[in-house]
Amino acid sequence: MNTKYNNSFEPFAFENGITLRNRVVMAPMTTWSSNDDYTISDEEVKYYKKRVNGVGLVITGCTHVQRNGIGFTNEFAAYDDKFIPSLRKLADAAKSGGAPAILQIFHAGNKALPSLTPDGEVVSSSAVETEATGFAPSVLPRELSHDEIMEVIHAFGDTTRRAIEAGFDGVEVHGAHGFLLQNFFSPFFNRREDEWGGSLENRLRFPLAVVQEMKNVIKKHATKPFIFGYRISPDEHEEGGLRMKDTYELINRLIEADVDYVHASLANALSSKPVDSKDEKTYLELIVEHVNGRVPVMAAGSMVTPDDVSTAVDKGLSLAAIGHTLIMNPDWVEKVQTGKEAEIETAIKTSKVSELELPEKLWNIIQASGPWFKIEE
Repeated sequence: MNTKYNNSFEPFAFENGITLRNRVVMAPMTTWSSNDDYTISDEEVKYYKKRVNGVGLVITGCTHVQRNGIGFTNEFAAYDDKFIPSLRKLADAAKSGGAPAILQIFHAGNKALPSLTPDGEVVSSSAVETEATGFAPSVLPRELSHDEIMEVIHAFGDTTRRAIEAGFDGVEVHGAHGFLLQNFFSPFFNRREDEWGGSLENRLRFPLAVVQEMKNVIKKHATKPFIFGYRISPDEHEEGGLRMKDTYELINRLIEADVDYVHASLANALSSKPVDSKDEKTYLELIVEHVNGRVPVMAAGSMVTPDDVSTAVDKGLSLAAIGHTLIMNPDWVEKVQTGKEAEIETAIKTSKVSELELPEKLWNIIQASGPWFKIEE
């Protein structure tokens, strides 16, 4: 292996005693590939087993904690104990390469799919209309009541317990991408006037209550060290939306709550900058600077080559999550470690799709995604 990549392949130790063999993480990616009853499909199992060899940590795609929280078609579920055998099947596949595996959990909030929610009802922090995305239509969600908020908090705890029982080594709460936790944290989407909205302190109340509930469940049910991470989107493009000053405070409070890492989801880890940026610093540089070594920082976002990963680590990133490049290069780590980084593919070759063991539903999404992936003959 080229010695300039050594920094990416040093072991990394969490304070809870879990040590990773390197700093390369399989990023959480939705596969759209569950069975129709929302259990893990055999195709998903093969997909994970193909990609987990070599990485230091595996994070699964997201799973919803309530029936009305599904954000993607054929998204595997975890909202009921009946899904524990399915989750165990995923945990076994994700851990099959020898790295710890983390289950990412979320509630899609105002980005839930009306066609897949009970009575077609989408819920959020407030009744603020959402923009259509490539995956979810524009909707006017219903504002959650206080009692319903408490139910969601407990649902995050229950799903954390299921992750423990299924054999995962940790959980990551998805507080990014405009899903429910961000709906509450956002000054644009949270227009409430009760204890769950308004001031920054009140907007933080729901995500921090979720964190505390999950921490309590981990303390009660985990019999060995268990990783707990939190994923963030640093800001929002809407006028009056989330900005970095609020995110800094969220990070402070997550550190106080003793999370094991903070995970920044970025368009491009090496170049993306805040919406209202006034200087040359990137999100990554600003977050690393603000954290100042208080907690490990993970980031995902368009890191494709080993040079990308190495540069990010040099900039202070603790863990580098790679996604699209693992879809195209299941043996990415092996290629880098054996000095074959020149063989890393930057496009999906249609002639090699069967070798990549992509679930059929995922391959269909990729083909329909336009610029998301480069596809070649």
